[in-house]
Amino acid sequence: MGKPNFSDEFKRDAVAQITERGYPVAEVSQRLGVSQHSLYAWKRQLAKVVSGEASKDAEIRQLKRELARVTEERDILKKATAYFARDAK
Repeated sequence: MGKPNFSDEFKRDAVAQITERGYPVAEVSQRLGVSQHSLYAWKRQLAKVVSGEASKDAEIRQLKRELARVTEERDILKKATAYFARDAK
């Protein structure tokens, strides 16, 4: 008999029962017919995915701040160029 394949959605729901709803691992394991070892492994996998997403979110926030700063610098330079071009005439 082979190893059963569970969908990612099933794994996320099983882990959510433990982490978000507070059910004991043993109870979830018995109710879903999954080993406790599998539940702990899925929990570790999902934690890695979430931390990867968090680092991407942090990078996006940093890039947005940098974009705002560079846009402000560009606007200042445009105004300065217009000012000095007006004086040159």
